[in-house]
Parts: sequence; C-alpha cells; structure tokens
Amino acid sequence: MNQNRKAFITAEITGTVYGSGMSPYLPVMPQQMIDEAVRSYEAGASIAHVHTRSPSTGEPDADIARTLEIVGGIQRRCDMIVCVGSCGSQTASFEERLAPVSKLQPEMADCNIDSMNFAISDVSERILDGYGWRKPYLRETGGCALTNACANMEMFVRAMNTNETRPQFEIHDPSMLNTVACFVKSGIVRPPVYLQFVLGVQGGISASVKNLLFLKETADLLLGVDGYIWCAAAVGRHQLPMAATALAMGGNVRVGLGDSLYLRAHVLAQSNAEQVTAVRSIADAMDIELAVPSEVRSMLGLKGSDRVVLT
Repeated sequence: MNQNRKAFITAEITGTVYGSGMSPYLPVMPQQMIDEAVRSYEAGASIAHVHTRSPSTGEPDADIARTLEIVGGIQRRCDMIVCVGSCGSQTASFEERLAPVSKLQPEMADCNIDSMNFAISDVSERILDGYGWRKPYLRETGGCALTNACANMEMFVRAMNTNETRPQFEIHDPSMLNTVACFVKSGIVRPPVYLQFVLGVQGGISASVKNLLFLKETADLLLGVDGYIWCAAAVGRHQLPMAATALAMGGNVRVGLGDSLYLRAHVLAQSNAEQVTAVRSIADAMDIELAVPSEVRSMLGLKGSDRVVLT
C-alpha cells in the first residue's frame, strides 16, 4: 500500500435504521442534520450522506422540501459534498426514490443497484414497546424486500446521467457487482465507478475482514483495478474495525450515526464528528492523509455544488 496516498471519509448523518429513542444524539430535525454535517466536515469528513425524517415523529421519510433545506444549509456553511439519500425508507416507491435526483440534481446520490432483503427486523427485538412508530416499522422490514428490477435501475441511472449526478452504488452483496459491471459494459455507467461496500446488514454480506477482501477481489475481477473507487461502511459494532481494515486495504471509509449509534462498546457516540475523529486518528496512525472536498470531487468527477438545484 502506498502510505502517501489520500483517503476520504463520508459521514452517514442519520440513515433510515435507528430511532431517536435509541439515542438522544441522533439528529432528526433539519437544522440538527445541518449542524452534524458541518461538525463532521470540521472533523475531517468530505462527504455527507443525508436522509430526511419527520420532525414530529423522527420516522424516515422522503420529503423534498426538507431535503432542499438540509442540502442548502450544508452548502451555505461549508464546502462539503452532499450525497442525497434516494431511499426514504425500505418501503419507499420507485418514484419517491427518484424524486430527489430529478428535483435537486445533486452532485451524488446513492443507488441500490439490485434487489435484496434489506431487513432490520432483528433490531425490533432489542428495543422496548412504547417507541411509537419505531418497533412496528422495524418489524415491517422483515416482510418486504428492497426491489430493484434491472429495467427500473437502468432508468434510475440514466436519470442520474441526465442530471450529472454521480451514482454511489450501494453494494450489500457481491452479486450486485455483476449488475454494475453489466451497466459499465453497456455504457450506461462510465468509469471510474464509485462503490460503497456496506457490510453487516441483515440480508446482505456479513461484516468481516474476509468478506471485505472478497468484495474488493470481485470488484477487481469485474471492473479492473483502475475501474472503480471504493469506500467501506459497516453497521453497529463492526463500524470502526471495518474502517481500519478499509484504510489498510487502500480504500475510503464511511462512518456516522446512520450506521452505528456507538463510539465503542456501551458508549454512545455524541455526534457524527466523534466517529469521524476516531477514523481520522486511525488514518493518522497509518500515515494516510485525508482528502479535502475539492480533491474528492476531482477523484470522483463531480460537477460541483454550484450546479445543485436548491429552489
């Protein structure tokens, strides 16, 4: 590994999995998410991955007005790249998922490229009753699949191309890399492809060093070692161990309260920035310099925040 290389950090600000009753530090209101993103930027993150939630209940939603408020608020305060979450929840429709891309024309948006059982119903067994929407919502995910038919995903990626939005392909399983490779071969996706490996979600590949190596080796085989840029995220207690592994393997890292509520065992993270700072310390120990947003834009071929539609 080239120890003089640069890596970047993404902060998953709130996600769609956890409820505010599970941690008092999970941001729910738009202003809280903006503040969390800016603090993460100041700690060393170059990308904020944002979703929206209902201010009254904290339930994940796909509200365009709130998305505009969050993205605009972040961009007015710092140079951070904003990756817009295109999936309000596991039960969102195709039209709801595509709406943020069409409306905002963001620099980046996530793209779940294949169908999977994106279940988080196991979490429901670890929380008490009396948390409003949270326990029923979590249980409901066990009875639905995140459906991504190839024809729909081709439409999705073509819409991203039209709006000059870079897809962040969410890779929960090695088979998803086959679909990405097919899109590259057909010319729908231009290299270098940006892959977000996500480990530890029920229904996806489990979080282990062996599995992260397998994802990387499979991507090398299908896309070529110079045909993609990758980042790793792991949920729950696996977050920081997998972050350290990713940096050692030459990758980039995503952390944040959307993936894990904890800083270490039994210790809640009080902000996304705490987790970003922990990764920065690991990178410093490895003599890996963190890339700033302008450098990440160059790496990923992003169009720039000035071309995001905020009206």
